[in-house]
Amino acid sequence: MSVDIRPVTGLTTRATSGWAAFAGVVSAAVVLGVAEVVSLFVGAAGSPLFAVGSLVIDLAPAAVKEFVIAIFGTGDKAALLTLMGILIFVISGAAGVLESRRPPFGVIVIGIGGVVAFFAVITRAGATGFTGIAAIVGGVSGVVVLRLSVERLGRWKRATAIAAAIAAASAPATASAPATATAPATASAPATAPATRANSNGVPPLERRSFFTLAIVAGAASVVAGTGARLINATSNRVAAIRTKITLPKAAVPADQVPTGATIDVPGISSFVTPNANFYRIDTALQVPSIDPDKWMLKITGMVENEVSLSFADLLAKPLEEHLATLTCVSNEVGGDLIGTALWLGYPIRKLLAAAVPKAGADMVLSTSIDGFTAGTPLSVLQDSATNAMLAVGMNGEVLPLEHGFPVRMVVPGLYGYVSATKWVVELKVTKFSEDQGYWTPRGWDAKGPIKLASRIDTPLSGATVAAGTVAIAGVAWEQHVGVKSVEVRVDNGPWNRATLADSISADTWRQWVYRWPATAGSHKIQVRATDASGSTQRQALQPPAPNGSEGWHSITVSVS
Repeated sequence: MSVDIRPVTGLTTRATSGWAAFAGVVSAAVVLGVAEVVSLFVGAAGSPLFAVGSLVIDLAPAAVKEFVIAIFGTGDKAALLTLMGILIFVISGAAGVLESRRPPFGVIVIGIGGVVAFFAVITRAGATGFTGIAAIVGGVSGVVVLRLSVERLGRWKRATAIAAAIAAASAPATASAPATATAPATASAPATAPATRANSNGVPPLERRSFFTLAIVAGAASVVAGTGARLINATSNRVAAIRTKITLPKAAVPADQVPTGATIDVPGISSFVTPNANFYRIDTALQVPSIDPDKWMLKITGMVENEVSLSFADLLAKPLEEHLATLTCVSNEVGGDLIGTALWLGYPIRKLLAAAVPKAGADMVLSTSIDGFTAGTPLSVLQDSATNAMLAVGMNGEVLPLEHGFPVRMVVPGLYGYVSATKWVVELKVTKFSEDQGYWTPRGWDAKGPIKLASRIDTPLSGATVAAGTVAIAGVAWEQHVGVKSVEVRVDNGPWNRATLADSISADTWRQWVYRWPATAGSHKIQVRATDASGSTQRQALQPPAPNGSEGWHSITVSVS
């Protein structure tokens, strides 16, 4: 029989670090998975991943928010969660390596992560110290798994080192043996003894198996249990089922039908009414709040003579109104798509405020979402009958979608969403600008946020190649609550040409426009500008969204062949 004379080597430093990093990543999975399971019992708000993500959003300065939205648009939340996942992977891997080299600093890193998660959880809206138990239990579990994993890795490393030393000591006897040994060559038997205690690679199987058993079982169990708990915690499926069973009442004050002249039939132009699936979503909620409408309640508090409480059933029982209105986000860049028009069904906020009777001196309403977001809206705007500010329950003929604020949100034409469009709203506090601030104001954004005049080229797209001849340049223009009077287009810095405007529905909706351009061969720069109903024309100089909305002429470049 042949004798295995391959040398037994110890676990290398690189391999040790790699397995230690693996142990660190597993410990992070344990932290998250255990916390999700525990949050089943202490409340879904105990989920640390979303709590930490929300804390990051809270702490992010305006410039960072603008950068993220400019790069990822409505995918900002997915980008944040992806980045968080990468950071958790890197930091936990480094913690594992640190624990294997300089204990107990690795478990300290994991412990600090648990503390951060605990702080993030208890600072979320509606959370308590009890809710933070999930983060504590998860953090402790992660520390224990990391500590045990690194200990077993150490035993594995020491075992391979001993095996290597024994093999090295017996190497001369093995070397003197013939290449093939027969039964009488018993003198060589001691040299083969280490091989019987190791596998074909010279690695003691028991210690290695112990390490992998712990790491794989802990990691797999955490992923499976944590994922299951997350699905249970995300009760949106249950709420979605409730939503589908709701029948909205007919509007007591229906909206006017959109006349044929309000739309322009040009391929590529934005539809006058934006489908719900295409309507932009920018908010601070990493996970869409799941609110049982039977448990929803709105309170009007603060500087009022009469505090008002309103249930969802109370709201549906009121004479609801329909209004078409265009909403836009303050983060919308020049030419951006964070804007849309919808048919909203709801009840006028001014009527609820009239029942509450605001006290003298009040000038702001601080609206609060169930996720803790707040917006400060001028009281005078909400009381203005011409504004059509409402608590909306319907959007484009159906119950308000979950991601757009179900069961109730605010719709306030003429103001950017960050000071008005509170989703999942649960409180209206009548107060003063001098005493309260909305979520984004202390982060560097202006307090009142009136929407600015803007226009956009929808077609052709910038960089497109079009055929020579008549080319339809078309798009939309808006200045909610003021209205658009005219739109002009110019090519290659030439004279301004008046575009054809679609009919206006109201000052609160955008207007489509088209200019028929006699295109000639070559590369051309196209610009657009609008003039509002008061006679003010868009300014040319580009301004970023922060702190009160972008400005400037939208410009594209096309090639004509």
